[in-house]
Amino acid sequence: MSDLLPLFPLPNVVLFPNVFLPLHIFEPRYREMVADALGGDRMIGMALLKPGWDHDYEGRPAVYPIGCTGLITHAERLDDGRYNIVLRGVERFRIVQEDQSRSYRRAVVEAVVEGRGSADDRIAVQHQRAKLETLLAPTIERAGADLAIPSAMADEDLVHALAQYLDLEPIEKQALLEKTSLRSRAESLVELLEMKMMTSRASGPPHLVH
Repeated sequence: MSDLLPLFPLPNVVLFPNVFLPLHIFEPRYREMVADALGGDRMIGMALLKPGWDHDYEGRPAVYPIGCTGLITHAERLDDGRYNIVLRGVERFRIVQEDQSRSYRRAVVEAVVEGRGSADDRIAVQHQRAKLETLLAPTIERAGADLAIPSAMADEDLVHALAQYLDLEPIEKQALLEKTSLRSRAESLVELLEMKMMTSRASGPPHLVH
């Protein structure tokens, strides 16, 4: 990571490693951020704004300390200076200290690296994956084959993609991002979906975001 990572704080977006995120950049300070990133290592840190952010959005409202870096894999600059970009999540980070010298936010961060886990952990994750596929089967059937979960998709990538794309509250996604292992993240995701289904029988299982 760079010494100072550009931060893009939003109130409703959480990025996970190895997941793609399209963004439309229109605020002048974040246009500057994207231009600087494209001239450097193309890395941006996504961070979730804490509740109350709307009272000081133009300033520097509080963010959760754990976020995820994203690599700009695609960038389109529009005639009026706005950008359409696509980020690919790279790794989780923890904010150590913020820098105030630019119009946009930057921070000193440290990587939050997860270990591979034990053999028992990997078996547990596979078990949770099977539960997730069962829980989401009705949604996939209604949406058609285009939404089928690829069997070759790695367990980690599947858990992270579902955590990002399912219609969950931002704070719920943030809690998943902050879990200390893939096993705990997968278990928490299953528990979250089971709870939502129990309380929302009439509307059916959570739907995937298109």
